[in-house]
Amino acid sequence: MKSVTSLSAIVLALGAGMAHAETFTISWWGYNGDKLQENIIDPFKEICGCEIEFETGNNADRLGKLAARGGQGIDIIYLTDSFSQQGIEQGLFQPIDASKIPNLENIYEIGRDPQGGYGPAYTIGRVGIAYDTARAEPLTSWNDLWRADLASSVTLPGITTTAGPMVVTLAGQHAGVDAFADPDAAFAAIEELKVNSAKNYNTGSEMVNLISTGEASVAIAQDFTFASLTAAVPTMQWATLEEGDIATLNTVNIPTGAANTELAYQFINFILSQEVQQKNAEQGVDAPINSEVLLEPEQAALWTYGADAVNALNRIDYAAMNAAKADWIERWNEIFGM
Repeated sequence: MKSVTSLSAIVLALGAGMAHAETFTISWWGYNGDKLQENIIDPFKEICGCEIEFETGNNADRLGKLAARGGQGIDIIYLTDSFSQQGIEQGLFQPIDASKIPNLENIYEIGRDPQGGYGPAYTIGRVGIAYDTARAEPLTSWNDLWRADLASSVTLPGITTTAGPMVVTLAGQHAGVDAFADPDAAFAAIEELKVNSAKNYNTGSEMVNLISTGEASVAIAQDFTFASLTAAVPTMQWATLEEGDIATLNTVNIPTGAANTELAYQFINFILSQEVQQKNAEQGVDAPINSEVLLEPEQAALWTYGADAVNALNRIDYAAMNAAKADWIERWNEIFGM
């Protein structure tokens, strides 16, 4: 296996000629703070010769703050692709000059330009089905969620979560329609699915708790929760679905009012480097999107890893989803009594 390269050499190489600023401000979730401090912040501070400040919080809160400030106040923002699409539609982000990010050529194609000329993805995940092999027969298709033997066994993501609206598109597929074109048929399929729903969840920890307490044996889940699921219930398994899983991309964008645009480009290039991506993947921080990252099988088992896995993922049209979301939320709440 390829050994982890010290970041020191990279820092020295990148430091010369770098743009410098007194303060560089990052907006992100704040998870895995100690590991990100070691893998990204400390070495990048050596590169930029600057202080780094943070704005933390969930996607909606941070995007809302950026909009309220007219795109100013931060130099870089991490968001899931659903929310970064909203930021693009609100005119909050700068178009990206790919020539300023050389490491783009080393990441999988799916992440280089996922939203039409704006920020790249720095990690890749998937939404799929996880189930308890001790309590449920294997699921091999999204359509299996409607099986009669799964009555009151399935926990669905709430409609306002990242994966929630995907349930509507899957229901459309089950009904043989495009959910964007025929939401009536899609929500009729969700009404049919309701009998199998144990309880909807709004956070990953809530979903893990529903599985671990036996209230549900099947979950539509994001893969970053799978380590916690198997730790709580060792018989949990990630289903191999004939239609494939759904891609989730976490993106980085430069706001229109960023004070340090050139440094933001250098930061993006840095976090896409093989060395940073290797460390983050090995330490369980983020799945690698750099194709040069090499992992041992037990490390790779946590992630969407390798060209075959990445190429098998399905993409969501977030522009269409965001446009439909208000109607879908209302319809969903009518079914589930919210």
